[in-house]
Amino acid sequence: MNALDTLQERGFVAQVTDHNSLRERLGAGPITYYIGFDPTAASLHCGSLVPLMAMAHLQRAGHRPVGLVGGGTALVGDPSGKTEMRQMLSPEAIAANGEGILAQIRRYLDLEAPAGMAANNADWLTGLKYIEFLRDIGRHFRVNEMIRAEAYRARLEREEGLSFIEFNYQLLQAYDYLMLYERHGCLLQMGGDDQWSNILAGCDLIRRRHAAQAYCVTFPLLTTARGEKMGKSAGGAVWLDAERTSPYDFFQYWVNTDDRDVRRFLALFTFLPMDEVERLGAAVGADLNASKRILAYEVTRLAHGEAAANAARDAAAAAFGGGGDVSAIPSTRIDLARLTAGIALVELLVEAGLAPSKGEARRLIQQGGAYVNDHAAGDVQARVGPADLRDGAVILRAGKKKIHRVLV
Repeated sequence: MNALDTLQERGFVAQVTDHNSLRERLGAGPITYYIGFDPTAASLHCGSLVPLMAMAHLQRAGHRPVGLVGGGTALVGDPSGKTEMRQMLSPEAIAANGEGILAQIRRYLDLEAPAGMAANNADWLTGLKYIEFLRDIGRHFRVNEMIRAEAYRARLEREEGLSFIEFNYQLLQAYDYLMLYERHGCLLQMGGDDQWSNILAGCDLIRRRHAAQAYCVTFPLLTTARGEKMGKSAGGAVWLDAERTSPYDFFQYWVNTDDRDVRRFLALFTFLPMDEVERLGAAVGADLNASKRILAYEVTRLAHGEAAANAARDAAAAAFGGGGDVSAIPSTRIDLARLTAGIALVELLVEAGLAPSKGEARRLIQQGGAYVNDHAAGDVQARVGPADLRDGAVILRAGKKKIHRVLV
């Protein structure tokens, strides 16, 4: 199957430039393609799995990926999809973030030559001479066209406005595409649909400078069936870094997928064949819950490895089915002296990350959603003490699906 057909069948394609021409080019032989990841945090999150999986499908079809870390563009900040200017990061923080992100990208892609490559746009952006850049690159851009782009227009309509440094972002992203075309023959850039105008600007710049055709594919901006932003949970972002989001919590995020999203997420976030995706996605009742566990296992295996996925699966089965190894369940250690004195349940729920604040913890208890060792705690004044220990731990729950072990 043509690689573009694969992306479309699995739900990755929102917009594409010159569909027929790109499909023909992908079928004619390997091409080089890229996606940029700005290192504004030390880890990617679940929302980044769409571009990572799309790149992985193209590499499996024989094409060559460039994993581009935006060490230069992160110094400026992309206004696309943002309601206010990003906080500025130091060059040292950006460099450290880039190393962590590149390691995560490598879990999904082979970036060793000749299969693929890694790059950092700081290599060509940070040494630019401003006047020369304006003369050589800036002259190809029209301000009236740029401000019609959704990313800029939405910000201009808000009180915060758009800073001049952010206004330059489209030129820098287009220049990235030009550099990768000139240095590595890159013919395809992909990204979220909010990047459409930026990627088109790169295609146009290549055409103006070299009279050559380059291509653009964008992905739909995903929300869950509940209308939530992909990769967000009640506790915040769901990170690919195991230190920020444990493999167990990561696994549980996918187990808790809305019924309406199961088929779509299996297609996007696993490599299961589409006939298997259709079968699992069409299940109902207990069989659909089994499909969710398969989804959770496959996504966790890709992100964290088979051993971590096995441990998370087994711990979930033990936590919600009784017995088995619970060591992978998120845990917090406390001193015996604290437990002996008694700890307010409200305080412990916050400390365990099961409630964001004491007020929310009180509401959780009052609504019957807080459990200590499978017993509902209905008293907001309840305290947890030595009598609550079971095999050296106290098991706390928030609702039916969030669980935490308190170890002494």
